[in-house]
Amino acid sequence: MSPQEYLGIIHCIAGLKERTRHAWMKSGRQESVAEHSWRLALMAYFLRDRFPDADLLRVLLMALLHDMGEVFTGDIPTFEKTDADRAHEHAQRDVWIASLPAPFAAEVRALFDEMDAGATAEAQLVKALDRMEAVITHNEGGPATWLPLEYELQHTYGTADAAFSPVLRDLRAAVNDEVDAVIAALPRTHHDC
Repeated sequence: MSPQEYLGIIHCIAGLKERTRHAWMKSGRQESVAEHSWRLALMAYFLRDRFPDADLLRVLLMALLHDMGEVFTGDIPTFEKTDADRAHEHAQRDVWIASLPAPFAAEVRALFDEMDAGATAEAQLVKALDRMEAVITHNEGGPATWLPLEYELQHTYGTADAAFSPVLRDLRAAVNDEVDAVIAALPRTHHDC
């Protein structure tokens, strides 16, 4: 790969830092796709002892690359994203993958095929943690940043994705405890009746 090809890839990936997500951080600014992916990778790393048979390098690469299509389409919240949006994002992502030089095009294509199929422990782990990271970020941002439908979504988003693993089910239950605590800390409106 030439230095120019390398820099072209790096400049394209920088789009992950520039694309904001639906979630707001506790600092009061919107989270970037890159920040979400970075924390997702670290969440997976710190669970490596609980998933000793998982290929950590593949897990980390999946976590870092999983939202690469959003460089081209932006982030669309899960409750708004349509099948047409997903197809467009995947098509844009696939054009980017095909433009990568060898051996990266084949390696990245294989990672996305694995994630899209969702059949391996690595792909399932990344998907479950991807959903949990979003819920955790929403908890940190607080209910002032939530839409009304997110009160329920905070309890349900990704629960089914975590069901394959006792470790992830326990972690998701702990995240739900945080959701409950965040909601319970909201000021209550008192009405005189």
